[in-house]
Amino acid sequence: MAKETGRKVIASNRKARHDYLIEDTYEAGITLMGTEVKSLRMGRASLLDGFAIFYGDELWLEGVHIPEYVQGTWTNHTPRRRRKLLLHRTELDKLMAATRESGRTIVPLSLYFKDGRAKVEIGLAKGKKAYDKRHALRERQDQRDMDRALNSRGRGE
Repeated sequence: MAKETGRKVIASNRKARHDYLIEDTYEAGITLMGTEVKSLRMGRASLLDGFAIFYGDELWLEGVHIPEYVQGTWTNHTPRRRRKLLLHRTELDKLMAATRESGRTIVPLSLYFKDGRAKVEIGLAKGKKAYDKRHALRERQDQRDMDRALNSRGRGE
């Protein structure tokens, strides 16, 4: 079988960019069971309730839903189990120091295969207030309106 190359996105957490201000992003490996990998290759996962937390000096991903593999038997995994994230020690130390500050958390942004290996893009995030979310939505809508006006003006309407 040919070796997989490139990046194949399985799931992305668009809601995280709406709810949080992403300060920094990291690419982390993730420890998975065989049935989890097979389920991911079918393109099934949800990052909506996911977050990362430190237990001791290790970073763990919680709340990510990877459904059971359909053809799996008694070796199947539990869908919302805790999964270890693999990062370099310097990155872990930076993240640990940053999350000790109040209001900062680590959220998964996307789950993908990179050259055949499962990876998670995590972001160091700070929660947005309700008025910040409304302001961001308003800016996007205004930008769309400006683009629409410029496009219609260029067509001679």
